[in-house]
Amino acid sequence: MGVSGSGKTTIATRLARGLDCAFLEADDLHPPANVEKMRRGIPLTDADRAPWLAAIRAHLEDAFAHGRSLVVACSALKRSYRAVLARDLPVTWIYLTGSADLIRSRLHQRTSHFMTAAMLPSQFAALEEPDDAIVADVSQEPDVIVEQILGLLRRSPGAGTSMSPLGE
Repeated sequence: MGVSGSGKTTIATRLARGLDCAFLEADDLHPPANVEKMRRGIPLTDADRAPWLAAIRAHLEDAFAHGRSLVVACSALKRSYRAVLARDLPVTWIYLTGSADLIRSRLHQRTSHFMTAAMLPSQFAALEEPDDAIVADVSQEPDVIVEQILGLLRRSPGAGTSMSPLGE
């Protein structure tokens, strides 16, 4: 989880590969109206997000009902969104965090995504940092981040762990 441009898709796809499990890109589940709003620079409301969260939740329920692990790349910026997604499910949150300047520079480099750098302030404004997550500093290389996360998951499947930029 994290704001747009924090590397959720990059880290999540590599993490899913490392865990030998399925990957879900939550952005693919946004209704077309949501995508169009974001493309025009209009932040989504909680009501806009409700069907999106329900769709993600359905995928999580299906995976867990079939005994499968699933890595989901999802912003989940608010506690209430995470509560909807994790209710009665064994979810481990991984929070990708970085400076606004670093993330803005990444968004400026993207050309094929509907979320633009102009939307970043609204993402940071909506962000309610989790207190029950593995925290990863995204200023590191993706492979380093993934290896650190995998190491933490193998040692302690619980959350609430922080990774320093040097992985100490």
